[in-house]
Amino acid sequence: MSKTNNPLHDPQKLSPATQMVHGGGMRTPFNETSEALFLNSGYTYPSSEHAELLFQNKIPGGHNYSRFANPTVDMFEDRMALLEGAEAGKAFASGMAAVTNAVMSQLRAGDHIVAAQALFGGCRYVVEDYAPRFGVQSTLADGRDPENFARAMRPNTKVVFIETPTNPTLELVDIRAVAEIAHAHGAKLIVDNVFSTALYQKPLELGADLVTYSATKHIDGQGRVLGGIVLGSKELIEGDVHMFLRQTGATLSAFNAWVLLKGLESYALRVERMTDSAEKVAAALAGHPKVERVIYPHHPSHPQYELAKRQMKRGSTLLAIDVKNGQQGAFALSDNLAVILISNNLGDAKSLITHPRTTTHARLSEEVRLETGVTPGLLRLSVGLEDPDDLIADLMYGLDQV
Repeated sequence: MSKTNNPLHDPQKLSPATQMVHGGGMRTPFNETSEALFLNSGYTYPSSEHAELLFQNKIPGGHNYSRFANPTVDMFEDRMALLEGAEAGKAFASGMAAVTNAVMSQLRAGDHIVAAQALFGGCRYVVEDYAPRFGVQSTLADGRDPENFARAMRPNTKVVFIETPTNPTLELVDIRAVAEIAHAHGAKLIVDNVFSTALYQKPLELGADLVTYSATKHIDGQGRVLGGIVLGSKELIEGDVHMFLRQTGATLSAFNAWVLLKGLESYALRVERMTDSAEKVAAALAGHPKVERVIYPHHPSHPQYELAKRQMKRGSTLLAIDVKNGQQGAFALSDNLAVILISNNLGDAKSLITHPRTTTHARLSEEVRLETGVTPGLLRLSVGLEDPDDLIADLMYGLDQV
């Protein structure tokens, strides 16, 4: 008998928490416990014929240059694919590099893209400003009603792109319904799943073709490195996604991949603890006299609460607070916090608060901001690992100053 006969030898049979510790691991002949860090840029070959076959993609799993592939990066990609339930993944230098690749690699001049109008500012830039430079038309739709996507589709629509929950207003998009609409028109659905995390929402199971993450957020989750990843079918990842990365060079460094592998080992513990606290914070702020509204997907006051319960296992780690007295009230709250830090990052071990109107969404016009719910009093709160009672006390003190 051998441990290879043990059913748990198959990583697919492991729970997500165990997959994040052991999944995708490879060991060198030194049999190290921690994943090896390969900092080399290039590789040598035993023969010229081997090099020829490698460059012809006839040797599976080979490496010829770290811009294309690296053993440490391979392990991060494989572990994330395991968690996501994807056939393959490709890692990038940042979340925006991942999003830009996922979208642009699927488009050609003359194509059309439909996207939800509620997007992170950088993502909206890719759709509205960047893609049209290369002859790709774009249409934005109110993502709260799937029929808006159906009305926006054209014969040349090749991509539908959504975030759900959205940044920063935590609107939801019905992934399954939009996937059906996209596929009926021969288009691919790309989902930015950062806010929900891979623990609580599975876009590929709901019909998405590609899923993107900023690994900078919950995956690292400790403010150390940048990274991004695109996940999907082997055909898409090893085809257009890989070729776009190969030619544009937005490669994840081996060191950052190693840090992200270490982050994944505690990923489930951190996200679950942060979600527990986010639920408590949302409940504590709901109904506060100086708060217009609290937006949290799994709070009953969320206008899409039933969709949230159906599509997301839990409400995740982020909420939005619309403070009375507009921007002045939002600034007064933020500037009087002692534990929660002002920062535009999210998914961190430290709780972070930001005012989207003047930071992440400052590039947009006031008309567009209001259209997408980014009001003057809106604050986005990323709940960290601190004691939730301390976070609530900190917020209550800040609200007393509004």
